[in-house]
Amino acid sequence: MATDYRFSFGPWNIHEGADPFGPTVRPTIQFADKLPFYKELGFDAVQFHDDDAVPNIDEKSPAEVEKGATEVRRMLEGEGLVAEFVAPRLWESPAGIDGGFTSNDPECRAWAIGRLKQTADICDILGTRLIVLWLAREGTYVRESKNAIEAHHQLVDAINQVLEHNKNIEIAIEPKPNEPADQAYIPTIGHALALAHRTADPSRVGGLIETAHALLAGLDPSDDMAFALAEGKLWSVHLNDQNGLKFDQDKSFGSANLRGAYNQVRVLELAGYAETGRFVGLDVKAMRTQKADAANKHLTNSREVFLKLVDKVRTFPKDLEQQCTADRDYEALELAVLSHLMGG
Repeated sequence: MATDYRFSFGPWNIHEGADPFGPTVRPTIQFADKLPFYKELGFDAVQFHDDDAVPNIDEKSPAEVEKGATEVRRMLEGEGLVAEFVAPRLWESPAGIDGGFTSNDPECRAWAIGRLKQTADICDILGTRLIVLWLAREGTYVRESKNAIEAHHQLVDAINQVLEHNKNIEIAIEPKPNEPADQAYIPTIGHALALAHRTADPSRVGGLIETAHALLAGLDPSDDMAFALAEGKLWSVHLNDQNGLKFDQDKSFGSANLRGAYNQVRVLELAGYAETGRFVGLDVKAMRTQKADAANKHLTNSREVFLKLVDKVRTFPKDLEQQCTADRDYEALELAVLSHLMGG
């Protein structure tokens, strides 16, 4: 199988199986004990939240944050790993309950911007340029509770402040239409890149597309990726799958819609994404029913499906594709794709 892609996942993707309707079902694995799994499973990089790198980050001094992040960098190097990105996790703090950057409380907005700047500092220590900005609670449950016009200005201001704070950093905005906010302010990649173009340095602001997030918006993830790739702005992907318009399921890649997964791989291949050196990130969760000693198969399965689909894309007969499109015989093309995926 093709191996020219590099893969990442986050430590939260090996988890205890709790959900909103039930407690944990698997034992906790400490962060340090998760790192050896990465190379064993065929992964090269770790995705971080700021408080993955430095737990209880709001309670620590700048010197303590630097010390903690430096220790994590040492651990990564010891395992032959790198950090792909760091993302500020604002949504789990009481200060971020109403959205950090768009909160009506100026003290909360200042706290959120402070965490964003601190995230940039942690990036420097861990050896990555990339911040991922998932604007989880930046939205509303009650429209009249905020001035949505002002909220978009506040988001641009927050991004501008971190761009000024750290001239090396890049920001990838990760859009999602809902959950946990009822309606998010930046629901799609189009919104994200429009926001990026309003910042002080658009060349350093791009996007990250997650399969499930695009599907929750009623969009096709491969077309979303194509849009960002056409703009030169697809700086990471979070591949998974989603069974319908419901909560964010983070199913294994290709498990619900194999053809949809094929087209996501196809567009990455068309763009030469592997050659950019950017990572294929997986954001997949083990099923709650999965027993503990096999609760990493969702990661290996997703990576294997991706690589098999790379081979499927590369071996699809291009002459047949060209002939079908020239003849406008799209039924023939559709059957050819389905037959190829089924091994026919």
